[in-house]
Amino acid sequence: MGNIPITIATGDYDRTRPIRDGRVSVEGCDITHLSMNSSEIFFRAIRHQEFDVCELSFSNYMTQKQRGVAGYIAIPVFLSRIFRHSGIYIRTDRNIDKPEDLRGRTVGVQEYPMTAAVWQRGMLQDEYGVAPGDISWRTGGMEQVGRAERAPFTPPAGVDVTPIPADKTLSTMLADGELDALITPGAPSSFERGAPNIGRLFPNYREAEQAYYAKTGLHPIMHLVAVRESLAEQYPWLCASLYKAFRDAKKLAIADLENLGSLSIMLPWVGSELKATRALLGDDFWPYGVDENKKDIDALIRYSFEQGLTERRLDVEELFAATTFEYAKI
Repeated sequence: MGNIPITIATGDYDRTRPIRDGRVSVEGCDITHLSMNSSEIFFRAIRHQEFDVCELSFSNYMTQKQRGVAGYIAIPVFLSRIFRHSGIYIRTDRNIDKPEDLRGRTVGVQEYPMTAAVWQRGMLQDEYGVAPGDISWRTGGMEQVGRAERAPFTPPAGVDVTPIPADKTLSTMLADGELDALITPGAPSSFERGAPNIGRLFPNYREAEQAYYAKTGLHPIMHLVAVRESLAEQYPWLCASLYKAFRDAKKLAIADLENLGSLSIMLPWVGSELKATRALLGDDFWPYGVDENKKDIDALIRYSFEQGLTERRLDVEELFAATTFEYAKI
């Protein structure tokens, strides 16, 4: 029997490129790799389960999993992880000087259950005592009108979550003073163009994020890789083969960063940045695996439950393919 054809959809990352360009193969598979915007992947996977293997929002995956409609099983490959202090934008004319000043404010977010927002709300509650119910949330498109939740969503009891008007965007509402703040994965255009009275809650966000890691040991996970459940059941070896391939691809990506004789990215001081990152986060600064990421996974499971996105605390064992909890070592 020949290889099975599978389609993999992910963002265009250094850690996925070796699979896309064929330097790393997936044992037993012929690969069609689609490089796409992650938001499009999530929408198409959650609504229509279009892909055999794909990058998924960790938060959306958990909510769909506990409802029994995910259609996918995850492998512990975490393609996106980002500290999120940098993603809180404020009106600088509202006396918002510290996180505690967000109590009683109206804050925009693209989707209440999105993973970045789950981490940001968790950080605000754990580190500063600002609970989700202390804020009035407004949801909608950051730059385009008409954005809706990717999956069915009922706001948690005691939390005000209201869509913005259909003809408005979060970025313009912040610029017009209709919102006090935004939490978002990327910078709103109103901030980028230098609109008046818009700034970051944490202007020195790098220092804040490094202090957060030093205190908590958390390096927030955003996206994981998931396999269509029917395919994983049909080919029991597939999840382990994919896990192996993604780990090998990550090793090549790190080797590219370490090649200081011919830089793989256009950052002149990538060598010193790599050294500083390892000094803080350790040699394996972007770990895959369940055991290697248990603190981050447990935190996101807790946040999802505490914020009313899941009805119970999910078990790690139900989130990831059993064959990926450990792997052979030579």
